[in-house]
Amino acid sequence: MPDARFIQIHTLTSFSAALLNRDDSGLAKRLPFGDAVRTRVSSQCLKRHWRKAEDAQWSLAAIGPEMAVRSRKFPEMRIRPALSGSPAASDEIRDAVSDAFARLLYKPKDKKAPPMNERQALLIGEPELAHICAKACEIAAEAKTEAEAIEMVDAFFKRKERNNLQAMLADRRGALQAGLEAALFGRMVTSDPEANTDAAIHVAHAFTVHAEQSETDYFTVVDDLETGTGAGGVFDTEINAGLFYGYVVVDVPALVANLGADRALAAKVVEHLLHLIATVSPGAKKGSTAPYAWADLMLVESGDRQPRSLANAFRGAVKPTAGAAIDALKTYLEKLDGMYGTAEIRRFAAMEPGTALPSAGVPMPLDALAAAVAAELVAETPKAA
Repeated sequence: MPDARFIQIHTLTSFSAALLNRDDSGLAKRLPFGDAVRTRVSSQCLKRHWRKAEDAQWSLAAIGPEMAVRSRKFPEMRIRPALSGSPAASDEIRDAVSDAFARLLYKPKDKKAPPMNERQALLIGEPELAHICAKACEIAAEAKTEAEAIEMVDAFFKRKERNNLQAMLADRRGALQAGLEAALFGRMVTSDPEANTDAAIHVAHAFTVHAEQSETDYFTVVDDLETGTGAGGVFDTEINAGLFYGYVVVDVPALVANLGADRALAAKVVEHLLHLIATVSPGAKKGSTAPYAWADLMLVESGDRQPRSLANAFRGAVKPTAGAAIDALKTYLEKLDGMYGTAEIRRFAAMEPGTALPSAGVPMPLDALAAAVAAELVAETPKAA
């Protein structure tokens, strides 16, 4: 078996009475696919909940490298507070420094700092933020006037060796300077293309294996001090139930490269990611639906061929049961193997007793599955450039 170029992760997860991901109208996101319209959950929604998961053992924050922050408010919420402790001559100089950083971070071609509603929400790593704040404090302490402060910030950004976010640190350690999230899910900065990082983890929109199942939930707010009906308001919202197919691909060489060629760290990331994908739910309307579920099935494939989703197993909508979905997945895998052969190593975890998948052996507990995939990644021999 050659070294794994890709790790493919397939899941089946069932949710009842939830509204996991809404569109601009407040309704569940949908996807016309095959012979039916499905309920879907966007990849952005999934990635955010994995990024922000607070699981003490398996969160991304527990891995070790510093995380990142996505915001339009860095000048106001991080740079300006840092400047409050600098020995600047005046508040005006501090404000000038903060405004200059706001302009050059968000709209470097403009003459003035853009208002927040015109800024792109940047993903900036904590190491980058610490360096930016330290430099801002240094400039504020040295500048004698507001104009001088602005010139010094401009000069800092114009230096050839410091012309982008990723390269502005003297101690460069690859994409990890932009935070662990950027190393995993990538970063795009339209105002600073050299700071972009290619995603090593590719996430598909999850969708129901069956036709959408939704209804309007009519509810009232009871006014405790009201007499008669007691209604303080009458409302309605959409709720859905669904068995979702999810698909994630890990580009192993890209992940290792983004993590500074640290294969042990890459293996740890994959082990954590498998747990997060299986157990972390999108958290919309938590108070009224408790939308928490764990995967009924997780299939992991390791190989060097181009990835391919198993979504077409559900091009024809199936019954909304784990058994029907697993049977459809099994049948589709058999067809794929019959046409293209089997070249991937397959491992899986399943809650349904007696579950069997082609060339996948026997089901494993999630801990064992994640540990086996991680161990395989560590054991691989890096290819020569």
